[in-house]
Amino acid sequence: MNWQNAINDYKYYLKIERGLSKNTISNYELDVEKLTNYLELHAISVSPVAIDHEVVQAFIYDASKQLNARSQSRLISGLRSFFSYLVFEDYRKTNPIDHIESPKIGRKLPDTLSIKDIDSLINAIDLSKEYNGVRIGERNRVILETLYSCGLRVSELIDLKISDLFFDEGFIKVTGKGDKQRFVPIGLNTQKYINIWKDIRSHIDVYPEHKDTLFLNNRGKKLTRAMIFTIIKNLAKDINLGKIISPHTFRHSFATHLLENGADLRSIQLMLGHESITTTEIYMHIDRSHLKDVLLNHHPRK
Repeated sequence: MNWQNAINDYKYYLKIERGLSKNTISNYELDVEKLTNYLELHAISVSPVAIDHEVVQAFIYDASKQLNARSQSRLISGLRSFFSYLVFEDYRKTNPIDHIESPKIGRKLPDTLSIKDIDSLINAIDLSKEYNGVRIGERNRVILETLYSCGLRVSELIDLKISDLFFDEGFIKVTGKGDKQRFVPIGLNTQKYINIWKDIRSHIDVYPEHKDTLFLNNRGKKLTRAMIFTIIKNLAKDINLGKIISPHTFRHSFATHLLENGADLRSIQLMLGHESITTTEIYMHIDRSHLKDVLLNHHPRK
C-alpha cells in the first residue's frame, strides 16, 4: 500500500464511517501530507505500513521547531488517528504514535466580545454601501446579527439555505459538523434583517446551484469563509477594537452571554451543536464579579 492509496482509503473512512465534514477531513489529510512531504524532502522511502516509531518521532521533532504546543498536539492527534485506522484495517500491527506524548497545553479560553463591542461593530457597517448595485452593507449587518444571535460556525452560516428558515416557528435549521442537523431559535430582530436581505437578494442574478443559498456575493455565488473573515477583520480595524477576532468570536460570545444571563449548559450545548457537554463547559469562564452577583441575588441566606 502506498501513501496516496492509504490517504484515499482513510478519507473515505472518515466520510462514510465517521460522518465527518469536508473541512475536518481536509485537516486530517493535511496532517498526513505533512509527514509525506517530510519523507520526500529527506529521501526516506518507506510505506505507511512499514514506517516505524523512530521515523515518525524524527518528523514530529522537526515539525515542532515551527509549531506551538497546541499545533504540535493537533498534528500528533491527526497522525495517531491515521495510523489507528491502518491498525483497525489490519494493514499494521502497531501504531507508531502510541509512545509519542503530546506536549502539555493549558486549556485556552475563547476570546469574547462585550455587548458594547458587538453593537459597535454592527453600527460601524455602512448600510448604504453598494457593489455592482448590491447593497452589501445590509448583507454584512445580517451576517453579524446571525452569527451572534444564533451562535453559528462560519461554515454553517455560508451553507445556510432559504429553505432552512422556519420563521413562523421561530427556528432555523442548521447543518453542522458531520452533516448533523439541529434547530436553533432565531430572534425577531434577526428575522427582520434577514427579510430585508432576502428582498435585496431577489434582485441578484443568482447562479443556478446557489438558488437556495441565503448569503451571496454581488455576483450571485455563495460567500466563502475567507470573505466572512475579511468583513469582520475590516470592521474591527474600523472601530480600533484592539483585539484579533474571527467569526468564531461571535459564537463564543453567544454562548458566554447566554450563560451569564442564566441559560443552562445543556440548552447551550444543543444550540451550539456540541456532541459532548464537556466541550460546552469551556464557557464556564464567568468572571468572579458575575458569580458574586448570582450568589447575592439568588442564595436564600445571602
